[in-house]
Amino acid sequence: MSSALTDLFPYPIVQAPMAGGVSVPGLAAAVSEAGGLGFLAAGYKTADGMYQEIKHLRGLTSRPFGVNLFLPQPETADPAAVEVYAHQLAGEAAWYETELGDPDGGRDDGYETKLAVLLDNPVPVVSFHFGVPSREVVDSLHRVGTFALVSATTADEARAVEQSGADAVIAQGAEAGGHQGTHRDNPETGGAGTGLLSLVAQVREAVSLPIVAAGGIMRGAQIAAVLAAGASAAQLGTAFLATPESGAHDLHKQALTNPLFVRTELTRAFSGRPARALVNRFLREHGPYAPAAYPDVHHLTSPVRKAAAKAGDAQGMALWAGQGHRMARDLPAGELVEVLVAELAAAGSALTHYTTGDGTR
Repeated sequence: MSSALTDLFPYPIVQAPMAGGVSVPGLAAAVSEAGGLGFLAAGYKTADGMYQEIKHLRGLTSRPFGVNLFLPQPETADPAAVEVYAHQLAGEAAWYETELGDPDGGRDDGYETKLAVLLDNPVPVVSFHFGVPSREVVDSLHRVGTFALVSATTADEARAVEQSGADAVIAQGAEAGGHQGTHRDNPETGGAGTGLLSLVAQVREAVSLPIVAAGGIMRGAQIAAVLAAGASAAQLGTAFLATPESGAHDLHKQALTNPLFVRTELTRAFSGRPARALVNRFLREHGPYAPAAYPDVHHLTSPVRKAAAKAGDAQGMALWAGQGHRMARDLPAGELVEVLVAELAAAGSALTHYTTGDGTR
């Protein structure tokens, strides 16, 4: 990674921006203070809400941090399919004593307004999910001193990121929790994706951009593995979701290691886009029937998910989690960074011993 970018954070650890109230200023500040790169998630927030969180974070740390934006989504949803799904979810709304949301709740997530705020009040790093920003947008960020990172889930998507002029590509493997950052949601793929190590290798051969590897990383040895595969840094989400500073609901944190939730699955059940979550009742019952309709389904299910959380029912919540969720550690975020750095150093020492020793180990 370019020295200017790596100089922002001493350790190759990036805290993933987790939308929905998880990546709060306290979490981002703790990670940045410990030597990683903390991130705020602007997704599903208003532009003013994003600005207020940036102000709050700046009051907690003078260290660099990032802000993540969602790209506007094309109108590809079939309204009839969304309506059918709404009928199926009527029982959920009745059970939790709420109403379904309006599927026409907006497609651009306030993108242009948020960009304007970030250009008037520059932050060190901005990352993008669900697509590639225009060259004009990337150039405008560069003019105010902001680095631009963009998610990709294939080598072809990474090439598009490189063409945009971005400073680095976030290679997101299929193991990652939450939404897959595919540039286009193709229902024919069924949400299938490439594993992280294979993806990093493919992206490394496809582009010359620095790579931030994301997907299922929970230990320092895994960070060492992706660095050895060609990445410059690792992005961790689920690992930080369980920390005290995380804004995740307590039921969500507990579910990561709760034996009731034994596996994760990519599903459209909650948002209409492939996203990895712990398998619960809602996912099992509705996942097979959810249409490819983001953010329509997100808006539709939002009141139900909130009502389930209020009722203390994890079976009706979107429990986003990566495949390594059972390895979550209940540690303060800053301490977790320190542990990961120590594990990374130990893994590096073991590798050095192996490659420079006499082969006997």
